[in-house]
Amino acid sequence: MTHFIDSIRTTMRERAGDVAIVQLGGTVTPGRDVTYGTLAEESNALAAALAARCAPGSTVGLVAANSVAWIEADLALLMGGHVEVPVPLAFSAEQAAHLLGACSVVLTDDEGLRRFEAWRAAAPQAFQSMPCLSIGELVEDAATVTARALSIGTQADRVCKVIHTSGTTSAPKGVRIRVNGLDALLASLWRHASRDEYVRYLNLVPFSLLIEQVTALYMPFAAGGTVVLPPVGEAPLGDPGAVAADKLALLRRACPSAVTLPPSLVEALAMAADRLPDLDTAALCEALFGRPTAPLIAAGGAPVAADTIRRLDARGITVLQGYGLSENSSVVSWNTRAENRIGSVGKPLAHVECKLGPDGELGVRSASLFAGYSGSDPSACHTDADGWLWTGDLAEIDADGFITIIGRKKNLIITAHGRNVSPEPAEASYRSVAGVADIVLLGEGQETLSAYVLTAPGVDQARLRHELERHGERWLSGVERASTFVFEADAPALRASLFTVTGRPRRQDVERHVRAKAGATATHQP
Repeated sequence: MTHFIDSIRTTMRERAGDVAIVQLGGTVTPGRDVTYGTLAEESNALAAALAARCAPGSTVGLVAANSVAWIEADLALLMGGHVEVPVPLAFSAEQAAHLLGACSVVLTDDEGLRRFEAWRAAAPQAFQSMPCLSIGELVEDAATVTARALSIGTQADRVCKVIHTSGTTSAPKGVRIRVNGLDALLASLWRHASRDEYVRYLNLVPFSLLIEQVTALYMPFAAGGTVVLPPVGEAPLGDPGAVAADKLALLRRACPSAVTLPPSLVEALAMAADRLPDLDTAALCEALFGRPTAPLIAAGGAPVAADTIRRLDARGITVLQGYGLSENSSVVSWNTRAENRIGSVGKPLAHVECKLGPDGELGVRSASLFAGYSGSDPSACHTDADGWLWTGDLAEIDADGFITIIGRKKNLIITAHGRNVSPEPAEASYRSVAGVADIVLLGEGQETLSAYVLTAPGVDQARLRHELERHGERWLSGVERASTFVFEADAPALRASLFTVTGRPRRQDVERHVRAKAGATATHQP
């Protein structure tokens, strides 16, 4: 069997002179083009250097920015038969220590080393004895590429990665990903995408997310395409300080043929299109994407308001919403160009089966399911004796097989009147209102819902309150609407303390924060 990493190695060999990676230049650093030949040479050199230090099967941490070094390390670890543990730079020392505890060594680039040293200063006992190696120095030190390093990639199914996924505690769950699971996933995705669509992919979110590894690296490299990286130092979406609207200029500059967008950037894109009402589709695409046709746009991670997708669709820009979870090696279902039902997350991929439990919980069974967790958490998904993974997501499946996600089973709000409210769809709807950076609905045991709203810079909160009330009256049912709003300006510190690195709210922390904010306000009343 040929694994996906072997297919990428074939591309590197056969298209050695083609550009594999473009790192865009910034105000401080110049741009850089990396050919497939250079990528193969440096990845193999790194694999050789690691083979001299770590046996195949060793668990190796990867702490690096979205950089050429990150990509080289990822390929080297796959080729060398190691278990890779990529850690988001936005993690706290406690979270990083939890994931890296089993690692024999940690690989870093310059920015990753600075973050690792900060973690070590904050938690010296957890990191003091952990070896830390520079990716760049290992590549330079590897004078020759050994046959051993080049031959390990082709082997039977194995665990190749441990990917973080958020839980209900401060310790993220580690999801153990299988090589054969990624093979099955990629084979299904290619049934709905063409190689031409992945000739130029723009990276926008952290590589530590498995979906970005799949869509930003493995698919473009299999297609012989080019991965476009933002300028050095520009934070990806999901990192503190990164703002979705700021990425619109990057979309124009990169001219991508494919992107995967988080909901915040889909909203920003729709608002940008609304500001250009007189342009036809070709002119609008030139203005937004730097090309006369829209790229392949996939969206996931959280619900996107159906109205937002319809507004873009009416202007000739198709957004294909999907659904996934790390426990299935990312994608479970996806709308496609051939079958796109706005408001749904599409049909299951070819290798995936889905069904609903008695309470509406979505069950998934597939060839890409994970090999278990590296830790435990109350939010861990349960796999039954028949191989069905119970996701914790409430869903509906229509007669044609399209899946609609209703919300998280454990996020269900039960009001004082006994009404059940799944907050996620209403939050997605509210998020489409200009000026809303993010929103979290609260109201367990209360007569009505309240909303905690992070506002964009310079927003008039009184005006925004009025717009949110109007939006709720028009688009949401009475039980879904918030009756009170608590506003706070969006800030990196708030994001870090109240949201996960993938942008999901820590609802209990938000609730405590809102109570503390209300108490402080009451204390200071005259």
